Amino acid sequence: MSVLIAIPARYASTRYPGKPLVPLTGASGQSQTLIERSWRAAKAVSGVDKVVVATDDDRIREAAEAFGAEVVMTSESCANGTERCAEAHAALGGDFDIVVNLQGDAPLTPHWFVEDLVTGLRNAPEAGVATPVLRCDGTALSGLLNDRKEGRVGGTTAVFAQDNSAMYFSKEVIPFTSKTYDDADGTPVFHHVGVYAYRPEALAAYPTWETGPLETLEGLEQLRFMENGRKVLCVEVAAKGRQFWELNNPEDVPKIQAMMAEMNLD
Repeated sequence: MSVLIAIPARYASTRYPGKPLVPLTGASGQSQTLIERSWRAAKAVSGVDKVVVATDDDRIREAAEAFGAEVVMTSESCANGTERCAEAHAALGGDFDIVVNLQGDAPLTPHWFVEDLVTGLRNAPEAGVATPVLRCDGTALSGLLNDRKEGRVGGTTAVFAQDNSAMYFSKEVIPFTSKTYDDADGTPVFHHVGVYAYRPEALAAYPTWETGPLETLEGLEQLRFMENGRKVLCVEVAAKGRQFWELNNPEDVPKIQAMMAEMNLD
């Protein structure tokens, strides 16, 4: 099955304008922009036929082409990354069997997260879309709870049924737990990793649906699938000693750089 990875990137982020071009310094002191680090994460995934950056902004296009990325220009009207991936896939001919949306704010995404995600979707013909979830340890859960305490909209959490079909995604920390966890303890909270794999028919249908109340309230694009009765498959992935965090706010830059230093990632 042919696989496309599209990296949607826009300049006019509400929470962090210009975020794709923010420099991140690795363990050796080398600085690369967020979009370049996301592209390099995508290029490390095995079994992929093409990787493109999908954007509507010439500044991002110029930066991406400078480090060797293929760019697909999309319209400014795309409401989110899924709509941008749908437009990019159509512009490329719409012939890929699986389209992966590796959002341009997740430079710490290990290659096996995406590989396991694609395998999970391949093995679930009843699902039109799949997304990874990572069980939080005590440290990760504390980070999520602290973001909410400080009034920041940070990572997303997921709850899912026994067949791994998503029940809900939220920017609140769900499910509620009153228990205290040590740093390395496993918790009942799953961090949603901002990557999606779509079958082409589900991806093409997505922009034709109206934005629903849950998507509007949470600001989470995957809820549109659920509000239209489509199954979203949650694929549990393993950290294997890697820390994971997304760049949602300016405060996340030093956190991600500290993680890269600790993991010796350049």
